[in-house]
Amino acid sequence: MVNYNGHFFSSDEPIFTHGNRGYKYGDGVFETLRVVNGDIFFWEDHYFRLMASMRMLRMEIPMNFTLEHLQEEILNTAQKNNLDEGLARVRFTVARNEGGLYTPDNNSISYTIEASQLSAPFYTLRDEVYEVELFKDYYVNKDLLSQLKTTNKLLNVLAGVYAKENGYDNCILLNTDKQVIEAVNGNVFLVHGNTIKTAPLEDGCLNGIIRKKIMEIIEASEEFELSETSISPFELQKADEFFVTNSISGIIPITKYRKKTYTNTVARNLLGKLNAKARLELTS
Repeated sequence: MVNYNGHFFSSDEPIFTHGNRGYKYGDGVFETLRVVNGDIFFWEDHYFRLMASMRMLRMEIPMNFTLEHLQEEILNTAQKNNLDEGLARVRFTVARNEGGLYTPDNNSISYTIEASQLSAPFYTLRDEVYEVELFKDYYVNKDLLSQLKTTNKLLNVLAGVYAKENGYDNCILLNTDKQVIEAVNGNVFLVHGNTIKTAPLEDGCLNGIIRKKIMEIIEASEEFELSETSISPFELQKADEFFVTNSISGIIPITKYRKKTYTNTVARNLLGKLNAKARLELTS
């Protein structure tokens, strides 16, 4: 069942018309959420990022778009899909309502909530081979729009196609200065000794929720030092570890980039702390 503006439709039932602006112009934003036994991981962070994104895109935020109301809508969607007592991956998409060409007739919005099954209640570390390569066909702009989870993700799609066609598990995206900023599906971190490095938002990377949580964990730690600075592609082969972060998988260790192979000791350490942080926020 799909939740469209608070009304439920079967997954095979048409909801949109050809005039949908998310379809025609990529005029929308979304959040991907992890829901476990009626609790939403890092819900406040997702909510406030969604509100900030809508304001940046000049969307009209409905009066009922409160933290509590949207939480209820998300959990109702999980329940309608028989996932209220289990594990759910939820996508919450907001698009400007149809009308107009490039310039919209108005800034009102509609939302869609989808839910599907997850396999584990907390984040787990994958041990299989995970090989990546740079994607150099197109580059990400260094601007505020690049930091948002918009429905206009054509560059990520093409990078994903490139990875699939060439036998890679993921691709690493570069900005217009040819600096490493993120992967197709999340932010990236490099480990060199006790220093853990990630690209700054100013370089055009996604303002990721798990990126933020991992940075908080590193900053609170006495064993690691955080470096939020630009990453040259040449640094990738000098790193001890290299991993991707996102809201569904948590941390995905990269095992190989070209001739370089990586360990996952620090990733495993951080994943345990990320799970502890999630549990703490769920019970607070």
